[in-house]
Amino acid sequence: MDQLVSRLLLYGDLGQESILMKLSGLFQDWKGKTCPRQTLVRGIYDQVKALLDLATDYGFDENLWQNYLTFLLMTNENSFSLITERVGALEGSVNHFARGDFGVFRALFHYDFSAIEADLGIDCFTTLCSYHCISKHERRYNRNVSEKVRNLSRRLAAAEDEEAFFRLVTEHYRQYGVGLIGLNKAFRIKSDGEGVSLIPIYNTDKVMLSDLIGYEAEKAQLRGNTEAFLAGRSANNALLYGDAGTGKSSSVKALINEYYDQGLRMIEIYKHQFRDLSAVIALVKNRNYRFIIFIDDLSFEENEVEYKFLKAVIEGGVESKPDNVLLYATSNRRNLIRETWKDRGDMEHENDVHRSDTLEEKLSLSARFGTRIHYSIPNHKQFKGMVLEMAKRHGVLADEKVILAEANKWELRHGGVSGRTAQQFINYMSGTYGRSEE
Repeated sequence: MDQLVSRLLLYGDLGQESILMKLSGLFQDWKGKTCPRQTLVRGIYDQVKALLDLATDYGFDENLWQNYLTFLLMTNENSFSLITERVGALEGSVNHFARGDFGVFRALFHYDFSAIEADLGIDCFTTLCSYHCISKHERRYNRNVSEKVRNLSRRLAAAEDEEAFFRLVTEHYRQYGVGLIGLNKAFRIKSDGEGVSLIPIYNTDKVMLSDLIGYEAEKAQLRGNTEAFLAGRSANNALLYGDAGTGKSSSVKALINEYYDQGLRMIEIYKHQFRDLSAVIALVKNRNYRFIIFIDDLSFEENEVEYKFLKAVIEGGVESKPDNVLLYATSNRRNLIRETWKDRGDMEHENDVHRSDTLEEKLSLSARFGTRIHYSIPNHKQFKGMVLEMAKRHGVLADEKVILAEANKWELRHGGVSGRTAQQFINYMSGTYGRSEE
């Protein structure tokens, strides 16, 4: 194994702490008889445990060793994988080195562990290569990542030669990209002394736009802007504003489920992180994806000045915003800023002679969002329609009269109507009356 790993060139930067590199060192010690047997076995078991932990996190199954090697290929960002993500496999000398590395990985895929297992009296690799998890359906992991790893792993294992291996890996890079950005739909940001990084969000909401009842015109406008963005046409930053509980956030979250396979990714950012926006944009501007930077429940109080920084990032800095980034925000306020009557006069107030200039400065933030979509609360007729449709979709075991009567009581107790109120009511009805599929 150590001789194979030492031949890696483009994929040679796996890190000394990686499972593959540590196992390679242990196998070298085994061949050279430079390590006590007990220490060698303990070291191997430590790496097997690390592989099992990784398999649990990502839902690997069947052949965990091949799943792990596939995961390395999917996540290693190097000059070859990154350029293949952007433009596909190119003709040139770099392919010679890539095929050499893929030949190494193909050999590792079918590595014979029998000699070391027989010598050390262990069977852990045999078990890893034919692994079954009885409670598979109960595990908590990122199913989206798991399915991609296991699917590609099976196809790579069946590859007849390094050329077929090369074709499968480069096709994956071109379709899904490389690294955690290629595997995941949504991210948060982490800022520390080492800079800004993206942290995958594994438990993303599975909502689709069709799950949001009503608001057809609003959803169509949101779809149109997003599809133009994905197609490389002109598109606007979008502001979804209106009453609480009307589905603004759900509409935006649904986009990554609708358009993930078309290269859409989402980065959620909070108000206190606006200072990192430029660094986030710099991190993703050269990737072959379209990124929506999502700001949920955006609003500013009178004494908050972060809106100035956001304005500069959206439009107005020296460096223009890249074509693969848009900002989508939701807010209960149309103009994002809380306005007071003292904003509306040109009289002197708190040493600001022209207060209307201050108001215009605040309102200009909203104007930076070229697409503004209003989500209003439903009327009573629309609310009843929502409730009945949700009850049908959830299979609530109650007739229409009972559902509507209970909905009226729920509305009175909970102070109004909205899509959120309707969903909460259906949750109550499902728990009280049961569901048809239960």
